[in-house]
Amino acid sequence: MARVDQHEVPMRIVIDRPVPGVLHSLQGRDGGPLDARASDAGEPLAFDFAIRVGPGPKFLGDQVRREGPQRRFVYIRIGQMAGDPSSPWSRRMKIDIHDIGQAMLDAAAKDGGRIAISVDGTGKDGTPACATVAVTGRRLV
Repeated sequence: MARVDQHEVPMRIVIDRPVPGVLHSLQGRDGGPLDARASDAGEPLAFDFAIRVGPGPKFLGDQVRREGPQRRFVYIRIGQMAGDPSSPWSRRMKIDIHDIGQAMLDAAAKDGGRIAISVDGTGKDGTPACATVAVTGRRLV
């Protein structure tokens, strides 16, 4: 697909209720941590990045990962995987983006907005959430 058929959409992942003191980061293009940070007292962490969207829609970009022909997602690295070798955790969150509706994508492209995706950063056992996490909200900001 030619780049002329794609448009850039700003994105933000907001991790609500992260476990305090645990390093989180986006997963970079090379698979390593990118923009690592930790919450001091459980305040939300936000990670900004951009994706490219083509017809279909097809989701592309440095942070976009794929699984099968349709599923597209972004990884958040946690603990050791985010660059903290002393952390007891070495995990990733998988946050789906392939199910963002065309209307929201069009609104973001048209109005210059950012799509903010919220997820819960703490699992039921009180440790950092990992694996595929449920999206708790999507909105334009």
